[in-house]
Amino acid sequence: MTSSSSSRTWGADVVELLGSMRFAISLLVFICVASLIGTVLPQNQATNTYIDQFGPFWYAVFDQFSIWHIYNSPWFLLIMAFLVVSTTLCVMRNTPKMLRDMRTFREYVRGSSLKAFHHKVDIDSTLAPDQAVDQVGALLRSQGFRYRVRIDGDSRMVAAKKGAANRLGYIFAHVAIVVICLGGLLDSELPVRLQTWLFDKQPIVGNMLISDVPESGRLSARNPSFRANMLIPDGKQSSMGIIAAGQGVLLQPLPFSVRLKKFYIDYYDTGMPSDFRSDVVVTDLATGASFDQTIQVNEPLHYKGVTVYQSSFDDGGSALSLKAWPLSGTQARSQDLSGTVGAQVRLPKDLGGQMVDYTGLRVINVENMSSGDPQPQPTSLIRDVAAVTGSAARPRDDNLRNVGPSFQYRLIGSDGQAHEFTQYMLPVAIDGFPMFLLGTRNTGSEPYRYLRIPADDQGTMQEFMQMRAALADPALREEAARRFAAGNAPEGEQRDLMFQAAQGALRTFSQRGFNGIIESAPQDQREKILNFAVPMIQLSLQELRGLMRAQQHLPALPADGPQAEREAQWLRLSVLALASLPDYPAPVALQLSTFDQVQASVFQVARSPGKITVYIGCLLLVLGVFSMFYIRERRVWVWIRPSDTGSSWLAAMTTQRRNLDFNHEFERLRAALRRLGGSQ
Repeated sequence: MTSSSSSRTWGADVVELLGSMRFAISLLVFICVASLIGTVLPQNQATNTYIDQFGPFWYAVFDQFSIWHIYNSPWFLLIMAFLVVSTTLCVMRNTPKMLRDMRTFREYVRGSSLKAFHHKVDIDSTLAPDQAVDQVGALLRSQGFRYRVRIDGDSRMVAAKKGAANRLGYIFAHVAIVVICLGGLLDSELPVRLQTWLFDKQPIVGNMLISDVPESGRLSARNPSFRANMLIPDGKQSSMGIIAAGQGVLLQPLPFSVRLKKFYIDYYDTGMPSDFRSDVVVTDLATGASFDQTIQVNEPLHYKGVTVYQSSFDDGGSALSLKAWPLSGTQARSQDLSGTVGAQVRLPKDLGGQMVDYTGLRVINVENMSSGDPQPQPTSLIRDVAAVTGSAARPRDDNLRNVGPSFQYRLIGSDGQAHEFTQYMLPVAIDGFPMFLLGTRNTGSEPYRYLRIPADDQGTMQEFMQMRAALADPALREEAARRFAAGNAPEGEQRDLMFQAAQGALRTFSQRGFNGIIESAPQDQREKILNFAVPMIQLSLQELRGLMRAQQHLPALPADGPQAEREAQWLRLSVLALASLPDYPAPVALQLSTFDQVQASVFQVARSPGKITVYIGCLLLVLGVFSMFYIRERRVWVWIRPSDTGSSWLAAMTTQRRNLDFNHEFERLRAALRRLGGSQ
């Protein structure tokens, strides 16, 4: 018996705690703090972005609390669920009492208790008690009160009220919190997570065809709520959304298919997209009926309870034709390769044998050339949409320049390490000279570092690659050093020393650039040696270029005139490029020759019943706040007793919030009662 009693007491305490105002306010504080973090900290960004911002240690700490996607974190959803339970219990406990209080007139208040009210008035009247009740009732009714009369012997108690709907405000406001939280939970990841927990759904981690995905990787078509992405290339169709789940994805079947007929995109002169839209054909999978629709930003498709938004755009598998230039050895001839954006292939063994991942193609590149090198504009999905929905009025920047198409790729070594590359198809004029720009970086959070290769007379990098191959040939290096020594030192021992110095400098330069020469020199003589080595290497490379051109049966370079100055500038820029080449983290440079672009539209598909629920909750919240702040409950009691002259009245008035308006209202009521009773 004692155990049963203590269990009931424990259960009552838990219910009391969950339904208490303090518990609900504590939960609201947690939600406000979490919402503040989610507002200040950008959500759902790449992992590297957060690691660069906070460092590996704090990233690991913060990751335990899932602050990178805080609104769908388990603890945030749990707090939301507890808030729903707490507020629901509060409403269930207090609503019946409030409704009863709204209906009652409190006519059983003792007359003597009215003397303790602050707002009261005593009136002696010549009216008989029954006449007084009728007159007072008519007065209260004219002022908007409803009243009830209780007869107690010779006395009469007139109890009146108005503004009882004020109590509905409290009920609506609390119910609104429950409804809005339920709507938020419905549109969160909770329905998807419940399916993974209850129905053993397993996210797909590896790459596979949609037809090969097992049932455990597919959600139910009757999923009540989801938010997925769908990428469709031109001419293709899909009826499957993709939902990110942990480290993998889940497939969400749709009740219809979407085929992309054509994707359109327009650009500002800054290179940012000004508008993009998709012409699609929607086919009902149940009936086979289809219709055409244009989907664009702020004009989504609504069909069968699913909304399809124009989210962004991407590459749909563009075909690339490439030239692969070897960056080591004596081979200078390029190899023709082909690739597809989004695909991975392995390079030939003579080009390093690394895995290359073609990641992107950009047909238009309007870059900021203020620093000499391109500063690529952001290309994230968020920025793409922001550019479309934002203002078209943009300040003119003379440093912005369309430098033509580019493509991006990753080279993955046998150790799994990867480097990212971007390469512009056309040479870019930098300081008046056309340069091929080969960008590289280690991670996506870093800016690109560029290797600048000067273009030859034909607008290609062929001559530079021949120069590089000649520098890698020991025999040609030796002959170039010999010619340099012959032209800059007299015969004998001095010429031999000059020859050996030039030969050694070329060998070190070909392997490690200027850094190799600096590092091989004594600390106190580095500047002196470098001042001597740089012009020696440049003049030796001039001889090497002459040997290379003769070997390739090319005409001799002019000795003077504008063309000679251009060739001298080409050589100076080539020396700088050759000096940077040892730091280029790849054995091959891929150059884009031609491409066949395939556009793809990125849609966000969502079934969000919580949206209507939230709208209803917002309406209830508005009604509740309006009722609480603009409707005041007022109660009036008039105790009428017989007297020698007729009757004696004791009237009192009260409200929940005593303010200046209430005082004025009481004064008007007191004056009206006095006139009615015949008192001055």
